[in-house]
Amino acid sequence: MNRDFKKAARGALMTALAATVFALVPMAQAMAGQNLVRVQDRWGQTLLVPPGMTVTTNRPQNGLAVQNTYRQHPALLRQVVPFRTSEAAGTIIINTGEHFLYLVLPEGKALRYGIGVARDGFEWSGTHKISAKKEWPGWTPPAEMRQRQPELPTFMPGGINNPLGARALYIGATLYRIHGTTEPQTIGHNVSSGCIRLTNQDVIDLYGRVTIGAKVIVL
Repeated sequence: MNRDFKKAARGALMTALAATVFALVPMAQAMAGQNLVRVQDRWGQTLLVPPGMTVTTNRPQNGLAVQNTYRQHPALLRQVVPFRTSEAAGTIIINTGEHFLYLVLPEGKALRYGIGVARDGFEWSGTHKISAKKEWPGWTPPAEMRQRQPELPTFMPGGINNPLGARALYIGATLYRIHGTTEPQTIGHNVSSGCIRLTNQDVIDLYGRVTIGAKVIVL
């Protein structure tokens, strides 16, 4: 009985493998017939696309564009977490070492966002308030930044290619902002000149929850 069962199982497995091979052969032939072109996206990933197609990280403008979106690490996704603090609900607490921004909620919880923070030499800390909020903000690179990067423009209007992203919350009278980004792959890293960056989806969410005058604590 056991020998017959093993023989039947082996036969079923071989049949399944043969069916898989026969299914893949015409698929491979079809792909080869299209002469797929290798292209690299902005993050260095190699993609195979038909000739004439382009790769975009924005919304495709036509049928000859392929959208490639960045997949964020689950730990950096927006989520409600337990959070013990004496600060009032609505306070923003930024833990740069953890790469997390916490928006304090009632009942010992907070809404946590993954963030990109200042790189070495540009770290700072302190307590301020949100002094302004802007949708699709324009960007005027500080003079010090333009000295380090002469290729930067004196001003860049707001839009999908602006480094500040979809929203900006201005921190006190400082030059720093909590803002979106055109480079979501930098979330979770030390990359900025002092500003705090979120994905555009997250900064839009935070923007709708935070009021001008909200307390901001940067650790």
